[in-house]
Amino acid sequence: MTFKLREGVFTAETDYGITLLDEDNDQYWTLNPSAAVALRTLLEGGTEADAARTLTEEYEVDIDTAHQDVRELVGGLWSAGLAGEGIGGPSVPPAPSVRPTRRRVHGRWPSLRGRRHGKASR
Repeated sequence: MTFKLREGVFTAETDYGITLLDEDNDQYWTLNPSAAVALRTLLEGGTEADAARTLTEEYEVDIDTAHQDVRELVGGLWSAGLAGEGIGGPSVPPAPSVRPTRRRVHGRWPSLRGRRHGKASR
């Protein structure tokens, strides 16, 4: 099963990553660049394992940390009510892939916190 955002939730690319807009609840969430990479992979039909592998290719992060980060991202999206369909059963971590020469430092994304339009965040 592929991961989808629920109806009424839209993405907007930003200079910093992705913003998720929840029109039904008048809230938005911001995801940093590494979370954006993982979310794009999931929305393009990739699995959690694919998203973790993509993180290791783009950032200096080990596969176990990448898997944990993707699970936390998916859990946060579900908890915030933004997810539409779940990802299939647990996957076996893939072997580390060949890494490109140009890599960025992996920054852990903050927990998802929705913000209401026009109101200060908590």
